[in-house]
Amino acid sequence: MRRITILGATGSIGQSTIDLIKRRPDDFDVVALTGGCNAKQLAADAIALRAEIAVLDSADCYGELKDLLSGTGIEVACGAQAIADAARRPADWIMSAIVGAAGLPPGMAALEQGSTLALANKESLVTAGPLLMATAARYGARILPVDSEHSAVFQALVGEPMDAVERVIITASGGAFRDWPLEQLKTATVAQASAHPNWDMGQRITIDSASMFNKALELIETKEYFGISPDKIEAIVHPESLVHALVGFNDGALMAHVGPPDMRHAIGYALNWPDRSHLPVARLDLAAIGALTFRAADEVRWPALRMAREVMSAGGKTGAVFNAAKERALDAFIAGQVGFMDMPVAVAETLAKMSAHSGLQNAPISLEEVMETDRLSRICADAALAKLG
Repeated sequence: MRRITILGATGSIGQSTIDLIKRRPDDFDVVALTGGCNAKQLAADAIALRAEIAVLDSADCYGELKDLLSGTGIEVACGAQAIADAARRPADWIMSAIVGAAGLPPGMAALEQGSTLALANKESLVTAGPLLMATAARYGARILPVDSEHSAVFQALVGEPMDAVERVIITASGGAFRDWPLEQLKTATVAQASAHPNWDMGQRITIDSASMFNKALELIETKEYFGISPDKIEAIVHPESLVHALVGFNDGALMAHVGPPDMRHAIGYALNWPDRSHLPVARLDLAAIGALTFRAADEVRWPALRMAREVMSAGGKTGAVFNAAKERALDAFIAGQVGFMDMPVAVAETLAKMSAHSGLQNAPISLEEVMETDRLSRICADAALAKLG
């Protein structure tokens, strides 16, 4: 039995991971489950999977979790430090599905144990890619991509030499507003941005899909994880969300990964790697689908894509600035403080102001350095958002 920990167990990725584990209970021994503030879900899953410990980020929900798990023998804890401590418990495979920069410290803690880290937390690579990869190498750990796009690239590269890669194409659904007239985006509401046409995801990532900030992060991730030059990385809109990524080679061939819009595929690939195992996902009927369509990704409609290229070119800790500003802009939009198209404006202003900081172009050498950049960037972003609000 493999020992498994799930960081972010109550979110959509965590729940999809749990679905797969429940189907093969004799294959996995669950060490730790962590969540935000959904005590009922976390307690139910901890009991069903016989976890050793359940940890919530929010202290406000700790009492409820403790009551729900009373008498079960399952340990209970709360807070960011407790989540990082849970990630340090010996485990063979750890799912990193905490949303945002908060997922970086426990992910680093998992790597320091030499564990295999299934990485769904894209912000880790965006904010601290070189540090994360170096930590994995230092401790003999392995990072497996769980974003559907990066899992697709990873699979397309099996057995292929990296020096034969000419291009990597990341697909995007276009989100909730892909067919909206550009002038209407200023009036887009939180509810409208939270309705994805293809994927069933949490609110934050769904809104990030509508603004393409999610895809911008994925472009940066591609550079950091695969070590591919930014000029070889492309984004294209693919409304059907069936082709997840394509890799182009120096002989002109394109290797495409095609599958249903179901995160259990990418999760299952990482869970079973290096083998493949049966997964409960839909089998595509290509004749019924009939056609696959693609269109250019408009950087006027989605300025986040342009900023991603600037971040990749600048390098250093610029990704930490970009992500922090994006998170604060999203917070402000969800709270009704700014409009949908104000978000990229605030992020661009934050990048411009933070670029004046000395040492920003240098790669981070410690987690503390990344988190300090994150802290300063959030202050700067809040100032930019206050003006827009």
